Amino acid sequence: MLASRKHGTIYTGVSGRFLHRIVEHREGLREGFTSRYRVKRLVWFELHHAIEPAIRREKSLKKYPRAWKINLIERDNPHWHDLFDGLLQEDGPLSNVQR
Repeated sequence: MLASRKHGTIYTGVSGRFLHRIVEHREGLREGFTSRYRVKRLVWFELHHAIEPAIRREKSLKKYPRAWKINLIERDNPHWHDLFDGLLQEDGPLSNVQR
């Protein structure tokens, strides 16, 4: 999930090219919702090994109310820090993922 700021606009999406897609959102390279509302901060994510379960999960997340999504974000990221910079660190969540 991306956010414009803490408790700001939230965007939920899925991509088979996670890093590429996050960079597109951060740099405003695609017109649409995220560029219009300046939604650039990666505040929560899940990794899946195949796109089909990732799409199912995205659809289920979109059905939940905003308050539920905020609770999900704040469970792991209470200050809504941008998680992007930590993705590629040596011990980060993507350190063992093929790029």
